[in-house]
Amino acid sequence: MRPRFELLEPALIDRIVDEALQLLMEPGIKVEEPEAVALLRGAGAVIDGDRARIPEAAVRRALDTVPRQFSLYNRAGVEAVRYGSGNVHFDPGSSGVSVLDPETLEARHSQAADLQRIVRVADSLGSYDAVSTSVVCHDIPTEIGDLYRLFVCLMNSGKPIVTGAFSPRGSGIMLDLLAIDAGGHAALAEKPRAVFDVCPSPPLTWSEFACRNIIDLGRAHVPSEMVSMPLAGVAAPITLVACIVQHAAECLAGIVLNQLAQPGAPIVWGGAPAIVDMRTGSTPMGAIETAMIDAGYAAVGKSLGLPTHAYLGATDSKVIDAQAGLETGMTALVGALAGIDMISGAGMLDFLLAQSPEKLVIDAEAIGMAQRLLRGISTPQTTLATGSFAAAGLEGRFLELPETRALFKHEQFLPTKIIDRTSRRAWLDAGGLDAFGRARVRVDELVARPVSAPDPEIAAALAECVRSAGAPFGLSADGVLPGV
Repeated sequence: MRPRFELLEPALIDRIVDEALQLLMEPGIKVEEPEAVALLRGAGAVIDGDRARIPEAAVRRALDTVPRQFSLYNRAGVEAVRYGSGNVHFDPGSSGVSVLDPETLEARHSQAADLQRIVRVADSLGSYDAVSTSVVCHDIPTEIGDLYRLFVCLMNSGKPIVTGAFSPRGSGIMLDLLAIDAGGHAALAEKPRAVFDVCPSPPLTWSEFACRNIIDLGRAHVPSEMVSMPLAGVAAPITLVACIVQHAAECLAGIVLNQLAQPGAPIVWGGAPAIVDMRTGSTPMGAIETAMIDAGYAAVGKSLGLPTHAYLGATDSKVIDAQAGLETGMTALVGALAGIDMISGAGMLDFLLAQSPEKLVIDAEAIGMAQRLLRGISTPQTTLATGSFAAAGLEGRFLELPETRALFKHEQFLPTKIIDRTSRRAWLDAGGLDAFGRARVRVDELVARPVSAPDPEIAAALAECVRSAGAPFGLSADGVLPGV
């Protein structure tokens, strides 16, 4: 029996979907891209200025064509992530603008070398089913920043990639990079390696850029991952359930656009909502209410038969401390128990502004614990306990039983040395390091491992594509990985 966490009753989910459909008609969705408007008009939407009123029939038709499952593949073409399968996957959080310096414990602008380091760590850790374009590279021209981050992932990992285009010219070249890696655009569509985050703007707005992204990705048959971000009380109503309704309306509109562009294109019901702390004006990603919104909207997506995503497992703390562990562990566990297909956020601090490879290493242990909980309590033997007592005798010689040696690795999650379970004397003899100190050592070990690089011919083609795209904006001709 697999443990589950359910916040919403079926009748409430039905009400949420019903009200989301009402919002699509009144006030409607603000749509800022001409082709998107034309697609919606052709599907029966009433266009009133920049407002599209989308009828339920158009939504139902779109939902009928969305794949209930799809896969992401690794560099070898082997299925590595299965959305909609009931399995929970994790990847590092994306798009941080800084990294936590392990020496000074201060946040500094992230560089290409930092992204490379983070990707190598995530690639080496089995807890992460995908890597991500984790941080902005401030030493790279802004005009090619999104495609360059994807390039760093392709050059340093063989895992699937969670990415996104954040400039008008980025998505096309990013698809070209993925096609080079896959062996062509047709091969990429057949076995996609990446999923692209696409973000509607709260409340109830699909910007020109977001519309263009979700249409182009649909036509390329590359998976889109909608990241709806209602902010309770500021860019959404104050109640958690109303945020879930707004999230549903924004995502349903995105599904309609995506499926009108290409019926059957893979798309994910995802998001990064948050409450707003009315005392500080901050958007705490580590708040339990934020996790509750995520679990709630994921339940709505599952009720519609859709693959799901959420942004959990992060912290609002500025350093790796008790608050970081508390918020990361609790929210990651909520997401796991909610059965969300892909959970992003590991490694992130400070309201998603900063990434830390040391936190990424620590978070891998929390993920391992969460995955162990999801396996539940099994019955691997004929009897539950009486057979063991009969074999162990009155002396209780359980340690000597063959079943103990055979089953302990299945029954227990065995953490790495990041988690200290030794005696105080052994801990002191090993240097008396805290979890952060042990993580620093572990990061250096992982980064020193051989790089999961593509074949030289593919690597050269990827580099040339990036060099060509970046040359007009001052990207170094001597090397496409400056500072690395």
